[in-house]
Amino acid sequence: MLVHLQPIGRVHGGRDRPIDDDWGASRARIELDAARFEPDALAGLADFSHAEVIFLFDRVADDQIVAGARHPRGRADWPKVGIFAQRGKNRPNRLGVCVCRVVGVDGLAVEVEGLDAIDGTPVLDIKPVLKGFLPRGEVREPAWATEIMKDYW
Repeated sequence: MLVHLQPIGRVHGGRDRPIDDDWGASRARIELDAARFEPDALAGLADFSHAEVIFLFDRVADDQIVAGARHPRGRADWPKVGIFAQRGKNRPNRLGVCVCRVVGVDGLAVEVEGLDAIDGTPVLDIKPVLKGFLPRGEVREPAWATEIMKDYW
């Protein structure tokens, strides 16, 4: 089965290179495609503190895709884990997901903080973060995952 997705917009501003850490202060604007959307598509989003942004790692070449296991960030001191047990950009479908702070909404643009996507990245969807969809119960993760995130934001 082939799935066809059309970006709803693009990231503008923020970083121009995918550096691994210090994304917390990165500010960017997501601009919706004016040929497909009216400003009312974003009505009410400013009432939420955070949004989940689904985007495409469009600059990952075919030969960089990982389908099996690897060491996260190439660090041999971390265990080799499957691509679906990590959040790297070299994923089979090149999908990225990030929860970021909504700074403001203006017309067809959403200004966000902490989006780990670079300038020009195609955005596939935006969803508000609702407490009811957050994990129920304890969140568990291995030590390497905690370590990888210590300087990420």
